[in-house]
Amino acid sequence: MALCAFYVVWGLLLEVAVAFGPVPRITWEHREVQLIHFHQSEVSNYSTLLLSEDKDVLYVGAREVVFALNAVNIAEKHHELHWKVTEDKKTKCAVKGKSEQTECRNYVRVLQQLNDTFLYVCGTNAFQPTCDYLNLISFELGGKNEDGKGRCPFDPAQSYTSVMVDEELYSGTSYNFLGSEPIISRHSHQSPLRTEYAIPWLNEPNFVFADVIRADLNSTDGEDDKIYFFFTEVSVEYEFVGKLMIPRIARVCKRDQGGLRTLQKKWTSFLKARLICTIPDKNLIFNIINDVFILKSPTLKEPVIYGVFTPQLNNVGLSAVCAYNLSTVEDVFSKGKYMQSATVEQSHTKWVRYNGEIPNPRPGACINNEARASNYMSSLNLPDKTLQFVKDHPLMDDSVTPMGDRPRLVKRDVKYTQIVVDRVRALNGTIYDVMFISTDRGALHKAISYENGMHIIEETQLFPNFEPVQTLLLSSKKGRRYLYAGSNSGVVQSPLAFCDKYTTCVDCVLARDPYCAWKPLEASCTDIFKESEIERNWIQNIGGDASSCSGPDDSYFVWKKNGQKMKACITEQSHMLFDGRVHVLSWVKDSVSENTEYKCSFISKMGNTTSEVRITVEDKGSAGQDGWTKEFDKWRSAISEHDKMMQNWRKTWESCNKKNSL
Repeated sequence: MALCAFYVVWGLLLEVAVAFGPVPRITWEHREVQLIHFHQSEVSNYSTLLLSEDKDVLYVGAREVVFALNAVNIAEKHHELHWKVTEDKKTKCAVKGKSEQTECRNYVRVLQQLNDTFLYVCGTNAFQPTCDYLNLISFELGGKNEDGKGRCPFDPAQSYTSVMVDEELYSGTSYNFLGSEPIISRHSHQSPLRTEYAIPWLNEPNFVFADVIRADLNSTDGEDDKIYFFFTEVSVEYEFVGKLMIPRIARVCKRDQGGLRTLQKKWTSFLKARLICTIPDKNLIFNIINDVFILKSPTLKEPVIYGVFTPQLNNVGLSAVCAYNLSTVEDVFSKGKYMQSATVEQSHTKWVRYNGEIPNPRPGACINNEARASNYMSSLNLPDKTLQFVKDHPLMDDSVTPMGDRPRLVKRDVKYTQIVVDRVRALNGTIYDVMFISTDRGALHKAISYENGMHIIEETQLFPNFEPVQTLLLSSKKGRRYLYAGSNSGVVQSPLAFCDKYTTCVDCVLARDPYCAWKPLEASCTDIFKESEIERNWIQNIGGDASSCSGPDDSYFVWKKNGQKMKACITEQSHMLFDGRVHVLSWVKDSVSENTEYKCSFISKMGNTTSEVRITVEDKGSAGQDGWTKEFDKWRSAISEHDKMMQNWRKTWESCNKKNSL
């Protein structure tokens, strides 16, 4: 352990005063963009969100109420359920020294889809956490009032996370009133499990996220589904003056059933490791993890874990985003070294690398085909030697390092709170991971990584009162791609792009937004994922090259006959004037028939300027033979005058060339 090196790095953190991070290319104020809001009077803490993309419903858990909103337009409320604390419980809570007006209420903290008919919901319930089943048809609670200890925090200020996996709730929170007993547990009627109440397992954790990653169905090793937990906790492996915080990733196996004698009703697969997010050459360590998003996509070889970090002593206002391959995580758990506690100087305990013999089967491993081949069909069959080892050695010595060994993004003067990531394909076929990162000032940064570095496309002020974004959800359903942000005062729905705000080709392209492309025909910037089909002449360049917006092809004519685009018998002429302007003319040769409308559009790709001329060939009876003939003669005269003008210009040009050649 390089403890001295760690002290040096940590000390230098306080002295860093260098400008970091790209600046958002454009900032949208709250009033400048179309956002949809939901808020109800006398309701606060809209911090728990659950999206049902199949039903287009956004469920919102707030203080003493659960809402069902239209996910396409959250201003439309489908259902509302009030879940208040009884006066008796409120009084008992106040007697224990808690605030009757704020803390002694029911804050909805767990909102998970159990099946098509029920949601599983839990609330703090005046420091007596309670869980119930919400019927989605009647939108009423079942009245079960299950004890929520270990599933939901007592205190609304305590950290928590949960995920529903195959109708079983996995959660990380506190197990007692004081919040001094942290727990990662599985609520199951068949096989409930929990962590050991011991400092080596969990040491004052602050839970931020949990998710399941399914085993590869094409794999031949018979691996198990795994549930991952992310949190920051007090370090046991580093010595520091105060409490040094360390970001962790922990995982358990879905088919874990606990041990037969050792670790009865406890996890036999619980392991945890450090998450590294540093800039070594600038001596920067980001050791507080605020949120995590696991990107799962058919276009990815493996899931990618995105984490938002800040330094513990953040006097320079820095935030970072680090990304990790799942294989890197699994290598640490399946091949890495363990740590063990060693007593030094009588009662002092120090954690060091374990270099002794590792029992077989490997401690903390899921039951797979290799274990089954050795007749270990479940965790109940594991030998006590393996179970005792994992009980004493839950912490890995190896760390999980980020992709590229450094952060994807580092930003100064901002504190990032939440993150979601969308994977999109640009017009040229290149795939980009677009990060949407919220701040503690109610803003949202949209950023992408491209060949030349990181680019923050835009900053959007989601909440006008600059309050922290507490929850962020992404809907990437085709044709209905939205972001949902929850805060103390309400919920905001935002599109993933504001392409229509760019009014020129150059602005549209220089935005370097993979969602946006310039449509020359309509002279507009459009969201390509809202279009039914994409045309070849649309302009997009994530590298920021806007040269396609200008040049010899920067303007053109479009002729339409009765709404249909014409391609044959179209002639164009142009001449550059001395002041740089261009004189252009186009005409079409066609067999003229009655009741026909011609439309000529002159379009510039540089901006949204479009000139149009409509010519209607009417019935001779309605317009009169004379009137129709006179109108046609006017056009013929105009073309004749243009030809004469072009001939004069040509003569003048040739004369100038002769003079210059003398």
